[in-house]
Amino acid sequence: MLYPELFKQLEAVRWNMDKDIPWDAFDASLLSDDQARTIKMNAITEWAALPATEMFLRDNKDDSDFSAFMSVWFFEEQKHSLVLMEYLRRFRPDMVPTEDELHEVRFEFDPAPPLETLMLHFCGEIRLNHWYRRAAEWHTEPVIRAIYETLARDEARHGGAYLRYMKRAMLKFGDEARAAFAKVGVLMASARRTAQALHPTNLHVNVQLFPRDTIQSRLPDPEWLEHWLDKQIQFDSVWENKVVDRILHNMSLLMERSFASVQELNRYRKEMAAAVLSGGLKDEGALGASAAA
Repeated sequence: MLYPELFKQLEAVRWNMDKDIPWDAFDASLLSDDQARTIKMNAITEWAALPATEMFLRDNKDDSDFSAFMSVWFFEEQKHSLVLMEYLRRFRPDMVPTEDELHEVRFEFDPAPPLETLMLHFCGEIRLNHWYRRAAEWHTEPVIRAIYETLARDEARHGGAYLRYMKRAMLKFGDEARAAFAKVGVLMASARRTAQALHPTNLHVNVQLFPRDTIQSRLPDPEWLEHWLDKQIQFDSVWENKVVDRILHNMSLLMERSFASVQELNRYRKEMAAAVLSGGLKDEGALGASAAA
């Protein structure tokens, strides 16, 4: 099991909201209304760990190890929402999200293949780490800068934990896992070619609720994310390339094969898809021979 070890590792570096956030360093002159609104939207977005956890537990009923790890991931992600709300409660109480605004992002996600979902959230942690690092640079108020730096480190650690479960899945499922991870890796490393930000909170997850079936679409300001990325923290091509590089680097380590570009990863995806198909055909042939005998 990975859960006991991951619990110890994350427990050892867990930060304390009262002691590790420099609340006394707050400078009101360095916090604008627009900045406070983005903190509110981030707080609501982080609250979406609640429906994500419900999805993970539902779709991984046969995996008690991973489900147990969700107790740690869920706690730390909800703590992200909480510390952002605590910042607003202290310094901009008029911006604290209401309970109704938080509850609006709790809705059921359609069932999805667990391997693809695992890779999707691994990439999401990489992307969020970079978003928060950039947010920390953009903000000038020292307390919120420290908070975003703290959250960014958490997201990086969560990505590392997901990577451990991905390695375990490859041992168990072989080419099926490789194909699933490569498929989603190509998608998540291709954000430069899409009109929207590729992150789990911005993807459609419930066909019956479409188009209001993304986390971002259910925020008080559904247009906030693109504005935050493009106009405020200015997550430009340089930063996007950093995300792509990290995805490719980790996929190279995971697959023990170098991927210098998304195109190379896509070629590998096609190889793995063919291998899975070939394996399925062999299995069908063996079953047919057995039945004939």
